[in-house]
Amino acid sequence: MNVAFQMDDLSKINFTTDSTIALILESQSRDNKNYVYSPDDLFIKNNEVFTSACLVIFNNKDFSKYKCAKKKIINLSNMNFIFIRQDPPYNMAYITSLHILELIDSNKTRIVNEPMGIRNSPEKVLIFNFPKLMPPTIVTRSKEQVIEFLKINKKSVIKPLYGNGGEGVFLISSNDINLNQIIENFISTSKEHFIVQKYLPEIIKGDKRIILVDGKPVGAISRVPKVNEIRSNIHVGGSARKISISKSDKIICDIIGPELRKQKLFFVGIDIIGKYLIEINVTSPTCIREIKELSKIDIAKIIWDKLV
Repeated sequence: MNVAFQMDDLSKINFTTDSTIALILESQSRDNKNYVYSPDDLFIKNNEVFTSACLVIFNNKDFSKYKCAKKKIINLSNMNFIFIRQDPPYNMAYITSLHILELIDSNKTRIVNEPMGIRNSPEKVLIFNFPKLMPPTIVTRSKEQVIEFLKINKKSVIKPLYGNGGEGVFLISSNDINLNQIIENFISTSKEHFIVQKYLPEIIKGDKRIILVDGKPVGAISRVPKVNEIRSNIHVGGSARKISISKSDKIICDIIGPELRKQKLFFVGIDIIGKYLIEINVTSPTCIREIKELSKIDIAKIIWDKLV
């Protein structure tokens, strides 16, 4: 089979932890031809979608070593599968790539995740479909609304609506001397709304990343933040620890699973703090390497087994 991966530059990838590399390696083990390309390489010609891509082959003993053939133009309609794996920011460039991919006949080429599903499911907004599962949360551009929210919920977390990886996340409270400056910075540096959530002290013990495949939970890890840090993201210093999927986690997954399948969101990562759903990650879910290392659950294999 022919498989294309829309992803970030290979030279900037962490080959030890990157989930996309795990997906490519599993695909390679099944004798598929694997092509990689950047969203910038996409173009439309004669109403068909093309890209400039290279055929990549990894060394099975050292994943950091690979051969990437000279780029050539390929018609993406000739692919059996396309994986959308570039990291956010979820901006107009990201959305444009989704619009382009939507021109491909989905009956012939399966795209993971479905472009329309990603486009209609911003990660920090999708949780509002499940209000009983989430902590008190607002989306706004109003300083007054943030201050009013803090009066009720005390300590809270403010973060960009379309950010990722823990970037731009701040802990705020009514008596914070930098409160006005933080809110004003959010308003002045971006035209987009931002999100404010009640601070959950359970984050000290870590959040839980659960991977769902076709709407069903298949593996999880706990991500524990460093001391004096609220961000648990691994690439900003959080540590991964083995953890099981609890009964309350399964209830959350059972509730959101049908909606994920409806939106054709096949590969999803959700974040849970305590018993609250915080985010539903649909753009480029991660942590499948860490889950395999800690729990011996091979999610890349599970994904490919379900796809074929």
